[in-house]
Amino acid sequence: MLISDVFERKKRHLRNLEKARKKVNEKKNNHLTAYERIATLCDEGRFREIDKELTSKNPLDFPDYDEKREELSKKCHMNDAIVTGIGKIDHKKVAIGVFDTRFFMGSMGTVVGERIVRLAERAEKDELPLIIFSASGGARMQEGLFSLMQMAKTAAAVRHFQEKGGLFISCLTNPTTGGVSASFASLGDIILAEPKALICFAGPRVIRQTIGEELPEGFQRAEFLLEHGMIDAIVDRTKMRDVIIQILRMHEA
Repeated sequence: MLISDVFERKKRHLRNLEKARKKVNEKKNNHLTAYERIATLCDEGRFREIDKELTSKNPLDFPDYDEKREELSKKCHMNDAIVTGIGKIDHKKVAIGVFDTRFFMGSMGTVVGERIVRLAERAEKDELPLIIFSASGGARMQEGLFSLMQMAKTAAAVRHFQEKGGLFISCLTNPTTGGVSASFASLGDIILAEPKALICFAGPRVIRQTIGEELPEGFQRAEFLLEHGMIDAIVDRTKMRDVIIQILRMHEA
């Protein structure tokens, strides 16, 4: 790697870190982009993206899907709704994936599913902890059944990784819904969530209309799920890196 590349990577890290800190300090629960989130987690300049070249092919010839995807790619500077790569957190090498809601609301299509599978396989091969930050509206309707198939595909990959002794830390942010919450995101050895994050399969409005009853206050929010044993801890984003470092250290001990 050229020295200029190293400096450019550090400059990008610092720019994303500055943007992320500003959003966190505003305390308005603003969405962090994938790269901003990575900057708050990984050691300075210690993240290398993988599988960035993978792009969707519009398997159903869904109207305007290609045009919308190209538009979002230019706007967000990413090819799909998740960024995956190898980074270091407190000098510990990890495989990390982070969803970005700017790209089709973080929906999971074939590329997202494939990147998660490849990340899990890479983590298994290199014996790395696997960390995935989810923020998703669920399956991507423009890819139909191909999108739904990613639920089984990602869940199987994560389970295989775990059966080989791998540590999977699943971090649920607002919102984590639909096919993402109903597949790999709920399979973490440790499941963390941000405060007040919406975590569900179908949203509260759909359930309310279906059963014709009012739902408990805070239903499907992180606090409700913690109370009912569905997640392990609620962690503010300002403390997320420190908590993950603690978990990684305990896993190594």
